[in-house]
Amino acid sequence: MSKKFVPSMVKDQQLIKKRREQIIKGAVRLFIAKGFHRTTTREIAKESGFSIGTLYEYIGTKEDVLYLVCDAIYDEVTERVRTQLHTTGTALERLITAIRAYFAVVDDMQEEVLVMYQETKSLPKETLPYVLKKELEMVEIMTELIAECVSEGELAISENESRQLSHNILVMGQMWTFRRWAVQKSQTIEAYTNQQIKQLLGAYLVKR
Repeated sequence: MSKKFVPSMVKDQQLIKKRREQIIKGAVRLFIAKGFHRTTTREIAKESGFSIGTLYEYIGTKEDVLYLVCDAIYDEVTERVRTQLHTTGTALERLITAIRAYFAVVDDMQEEVLVMYQETKSLPKETLPYVLKKELEMVEIMTELIAECVSEGELAISENESRQLSHNILVMGQMWTFRRWAVQKSQTIEAYTNQQIKQLLGAYLVKR
């Protein structure tokens, strides 16, 4: 599953990057307010700061915009978590740091994460597998860290359970956004993160 080629009439790669960043930012604001299907390309162009004609110099279809949005958000979430990964400390400490980093990114990018998950279903079927594969990159990060905890004797968990645990970590992070109307009423992200870490890892901790 390779990255989708999004057509552009412009050849300057730096300009393409700059304009598409504008398009992504404008589209996210509109998708948050109206959703993908109720947003027109004309509105995206206006929100991005240029004409409809200019917009089509950098994309082919409205679905291209959604693809660029989802791709960019997944990349930012993954990159921001990667920058927080530590090479020092025990394996368990590194795993907990990664979980905290992921939850913090989701908290900081709540609107973008909501857009990404609400609108992914609207992607064309040929691009959907590539975008979903990017979420599996985060699963792999967590799975590798869990494996290190097992190797160091800090967690007792099977290979199948560890992959399920990785998915659970992602889902619990996303719940902070998806169910914010309930879970954010009575606690901070720090309190929520601490509670989830206890529940997610507690059953697998090796007693010292």
